[in-house]
Amino acid sequence: MKMIETTEALAHACARLAQHDYVTVDTEFLRETTFWPKLCVIQIASREDAVLVDALAEGLSLEPFFELMRNPAVLKVFHAARQDIEIVYHLGGFVPAPLFDSQVAAMVCGFGDSVSYDQLVSKVTGQRLDKSSRFTDWSRRPLSDKQLSYALADVTHLRDVYEFLREQLAQKQRTHWVEDEMNTLRSEDTYRADPEKAWQRMKLRVRKPIELAVLQQVSAWREREAQERNTPRSRVLKDDAIYEISMQQPTSAQALGHLRTIPRGFERSKAAEGILAAVNSALQIPKEDLPVVPKGRPAPDGAGAAVDLLKVLLKLTSETTGVAAKLIATVDDLEKIAADDEADVAALQGWRRELFGETALKLKRGEVSLAFDGKKVVVCNQGEPVERAPRRGRSRRPNKELG
Repeated sequence: MKMIETTEALAHACARLAQHDYVTVDTEFLRETTFWPKLCVIQIASREDAVLVDALAEGLSLEPFFELMRNPAVLKVFHAARQDIEIVYHLGGFVPAPLFDSQVAAMVCGFGDSVSYDQLVSKVTGQRLDKSSRFTDWSRRPLSDKQLSYALADVTHLRDVYEFLREQLAQKQRTHWVEDEMNTLRSEDTYRADPEKAWQRMKLRVRKPIELAVLQQVSAWREREAQERNTPRSRVLKDDAIYEISMQQPTSAQALGHLRTIPRGFERSKAAEGILAAVNSALQIPKEDLPVVPKGRPAPDGAGAAVDLLKVLLKLTSETTGVAAKLIATVDDLEKIAADDEADVAALQGWRRELFGETALKLKRGEVSLAFDGKKVVVCNQGEPVERAPRRGRSRRPNKELG
């Protein structure tokens, strides 16, 4: 088994692959010691072909691969696509299209929350994948045949998985549900590491506007520093240090050095100068221009119980329809629905509203209820009896159906 190592061979392979209506794609990369993922191997397969690309080969141009990823006539099938797409976006400056994520599709088709690739392959094809090469250092050369076989299996079995899921989605008339979910993956905003938005990754442990201003400035500094040095954020400055700096607001090297989260001697480094500059920049913001600390909307009386009921309904909806609960609604969605019938949440839009949202609002308003039918929880229209097994030939009176 041999990897493609030249631009000419890659161009020929991509030309063959482009003759098909879809290709399956995966990448092997390293990221433990870098900010940007280091691409090592690319795997691509069509129904009739499968290739491995040595992304580290000297003199290799990935442009033929990028052309295939841009080709609008070829569907690109990934599993858990986000990191693979991030690599393409960072190296090529675009998002592959059109897209299909088998993990999302599996969540729509009854395979549970965030099913792994090997679990999905096992359930769809009955084959067990050899996972012994999972923690390979993909940057080392040469790679063994065992490692290459492991890498290739990530796209060859994905062909069967994709065709199975495609058929399931069509039968269930849920193809457009997955298409809706691809919007986030298609958005370039998903992959931009904007330093000015880096603070949004942090948990808001601040209470005052000036603390938030410092948090924003220091987080932006760390993001720029991590990108320029191509090193993980935590190696530049840990989150706990940013929180402490935000609350203490040191303006001198001495004050910075007194913080418990700052390593000894760090205050004399060039990085410390950048941190202090960020703090002082925040402190110079006029009071009227300081950012507003986001505050959660006060929950109405009884909201806790309402959220608990909605959680039961969500679980019931997931079990009844086979759609993963986390794909239907988040806890944040439920809390907002409990507080506001017009909440701007995904659970009250599109197919989610049809599947869950409308019933959730009716439950909140008392128009439907939850009840036990033996050991099962069911949804009942108000005034109607709980659905029970038919007796003496009498027909069943159905309760509200989910989905």
